[in-house]
Amino acid sequence: MHNTKKPKVTLVGAGPGDPDLLTLKAVKALAEANVVLYDALANDEILGHAPKNAIRIFVGKKIGNHAYTQDQINQLIVDNALTYGNVVRLKGGDPFIFGRGSEEIEFAESFGIQTIVIPGISSVVAVPASQGISVTKRRVSESFWAITGTTSNRELSADVALAAQSSATVVILMGMHKLPQIVELFQKESKGDLPVAIIQNGTTPNEKTGIGTIDTIEEVVAENKLTSPALIVIGEVVKESNKLKCLYEEFLVS
Repeated sequence: MHNTKKPKVTLVGAGPGDPDLLTLKAVKALAEANVVLYDALANDEILGHAPKNAIRIFVGKKIGNHAYTQDQINQLIVDNALTYGNVVRLKGGDPFIFGRGSEEIEFAESFGIQTIVIPGISSVVAVPASQGISVTKRRVSESFWAITGTTSNRELSADVALAAQSSATVVILMGMHKLPQIVELFQKESKGDLPVAIIQNGTTPNEKTGIGTIDTIEEVVAENKLTSPALIVIGEVVKESNKLKCLYEEFLVS
């Protein structure tokens, strides 16, 4: 298969995990792909929308297992576009929310390659919603923070301390390894009773949920054996969820 088309890179958000939460525009883009470069977070079923003869290259990153560095991924995108034409770069969630999608697009554009961005449904809102948690709710929460738990230098984002001072809902991605630090920051603000939900593998058949408060969530994680990838939701909206209300009330009694 050689390039008979003009080089093009389409950055596609694969959604939060459930393959049915892929957008129609994403399905159409995948159907026209010559090459698909995909992440660990993109559900395998989603790859089925690409033509059978399309080249599929796994470039995902998991903790302790980086198949490629970001610079190598950038180069692979460009090399494949110049060789085969239409490259779809498939990233979990939305590619512009903690996905480094903008870096990949900028690199491709520096070679004069046409680029298109197809947004994805972000786990920031979709995973809480799947558990009945509305990240904003009248008279409960007027806004929400979406924060990465681990920055590029592997440290907890300084924004968590600021978020702990607000009355907003706080949604933290990639934060499980920093949970003790997160708890400490909220305890410093005397928010030990604030409800917390941790949702592992959200929107997938392997989904697991733990409910507690800032003071108890570490015990809940240990009891339920919750691990990454998981999303942490902190705020009064957690106990407002009809789906989780019984769990929360049971937790308060126990």
